[in-house]
Amino acid sequence: MNLQRRIKKHLIARTHTCFAVTGPGLEDLCQRELSAPPLALPDPRIMPGGVAFQGRLHDLYGANLHLRTATRILLRLDRLHALTFQELETRAARIPWELYLPWGNAPRIQVTLHKCRLYHSGAVGQRIAAAIRTRWRKLDSSGPERQPEPGPQVIFVRGLADRFILSLDSSGDPLYLRGLKTQGGRAPLRETLAAAILMRAGYRPGMVLLDPMAGTGTFSLEAALLAAGLPPGWQRRFPFREWPAFQSGRWRHLRRQAAEARVPPPTRPAIVALDADEPTCKALDACLQQNSLTSWVTVARGDCLQVTPREVAQFTGLPAPGLVVLNPPYGLRLGDPAASLALYQALGKHLQQHFRAWRLALVIPPQVDLRTFPIAGSVYPLSHGGLALKLLVARI
Repeated sequence: MNLQRRIKKHLIARTHTCFAVTGPGLEDLCQRELSAPPLALPDPRIMPGGVAFQGRLHDLYGANLHLRTATRILLRLDRLHALTFQELETRAARIPWELYLPWGNAPRIQVTLHKCRLYHSGAVGQRIAAAIRTRWRKLDSSGPERQPEPGPQVIFVRGLADRFILSLDSSGDPLYLRGLKTQGGRAPLRETLAAAILMRAGYRPGMVLLDPMAGTGTFSLEAALLAAGLPPGWQRRFPFREWPAFQSGRWRHLRRQAAEARVPPPTRPAIVALDADEPTCKALDACLQQNSLTSWVTVARGDCLQVTPREVAQFTGLPAPGLVVLNPPYGLRLGDPAASLALYQALGKHLQQHFRAWRLALVIPPQVDLRTFPIAGSVYPLSHGGLALKLLVARI
């Protein structure tokens, strides 16, 4: 059977096990995204590190395009049991790599191991790479040996108790790299985490959103994508487009559906991004203009401890209470833990005094004691840059 017929029979026509990798604490939100339109996949299951789901290859394309809280999407290839390196290499060489990888490709191998006799991750990666080279030699034995060509493909190998799961990465760069920002910042929040915070807080397109310490604008940009009906992967490139089984027609159809779901620009923006630093405001405004999102976000210079709902209404024309979302500087970003505590207390008092009936989503570092904070609500664990944080969601 020729290669294209094998690809159609074994990959395109079949349902596959995929895995959406998420940050800690985001699994339930990712599961919700997978279950809801436009993906609407049946029975996605939360597992350590993410969410497993069953789907066809075009469902994997759609997950990369639409998921806001996933870090990457993996295609499960095989499960191997091995007690020796030779056993691992022999069994890995039986995988039909030609169905998954561009011809002659030498993928990068990333290995994590736990409780395995083969405890050396570098050696495990070398044996998997050798198995792939063996497969290419077997398929191309008629001519002179060719050196495999490196490319953007990555194989993830996870070993647990002598059992190894091999997965092919479909995403490439982490999915929190939306392709929107050109401006940098100090310890900016990842886009996947910002999207998760907006979801936890109940943000909906058209709702008034105040981002009073905007910085690089992660919250405002994520909210703008939601309000505009733009999928987060719209401007991304993905390594699955180089797979032998890639269906370009399916991909064009998914993007066409996404384009048809875009929302017409509102008469006035409902998202207000404030920052005290003028160059920061200019950089965010330039980013919005570059990505045609200025209809959804107003950028202005302002002090988070001075802004009031009346000023917000002057920007939006909407008097109803909305959502305040904040990731204040803490720890090293302020340089003084005492300054961080004082800032949080000042924010709490200002919000309590001026923003009653508004919803609040506030990122809180470990050194801030919630028992002393003047606003109470639901608390969710967050992890950012290896730091254990909390998210307070409340009605003020």
